[in-house]
Amino acid sequence: MTTEYRSSRRKYNSMAGVLITGGSGGIGGALVREFARTHNVTFTYLHDAAAAEACAAQTHAVPLRCDISDPADIRRLTDSVMSCDVLINNAGIAYTGLFTDMSDEEMLRVINTDLTGTMILTRDIARGMVKAHRGCIINISSVWGVYGASCEVAYSAAKAGIIGFTKALAKELGPSGIRVNCIAPGVIDTKMNSHLSADDLRELADSTPLMRIGSPDDIAHAARFLADNRFTTGQVIGVDGGFC
Repeated sequence: MTTEYRSSRRKYNSMAGVLITGGSGGIGGALVREFARTHNVTFTYLHDAAAAEACAAQTHAVPLRCDISDPADIRRLTDSVMSCDVLINNAGIAYTGLFTDMSDEEMLRVINTDLTGTMILTRDIARGMVKAHRGCIINISSVWGVYGASCEVAYSAAKAGIIGFTKALAKELGPSGIRVNCIAPGVIDTKMNSHLSADDLRELADSTPLMRIGSPDDIAHAARFLADNRFTTGQVIGVDGGFC
């Protein structure tokens, strides 16, 4: 069963090891599996409780429900997991459609989930890292945050914001012994890209020098490198098969 904040607060109010947001999805699940091999892992989910429970059963990681777009929910999360050694900001949503057709609510939902919520959570967790004088923060952006994508304007803007956030925060937190890096995935075989047709996926694979779509494990392996390498900070690592 998934863990509620109230029952978990006393048990998880010390170092959590690794905290991963959006851990029930394709990339998130791969991140949880990768880090659970060597760390105590807590991960968040929002809608898919069944996937969260399955991931927890497989990895013995601890799932906590949290809406990253809601500051109050973030506060409840940080009350339960007050600090950690590694924070991986993976939670995100996408919107596909014309920018001029987006409602205010749709636009704010994307920005608040993909950028603002990440910043709020990171700020709160970073306070504990500064006191401990150690820590690693890994933000998951997107190739569209680097190049932009038609019909994914708000998503591209939020993910570009994550890149700027990473570079600036790395400079600010470096003197406190905290590393901040970013992964910009290319087209990855996840539910987020399930709206793409087989022809779309073939075209994207053909546009990628490695001639394939990426896997969630490709992202998890990059995150492992960034967590382990102690002289890498302020970097944006494109895990995109050479896509540009």
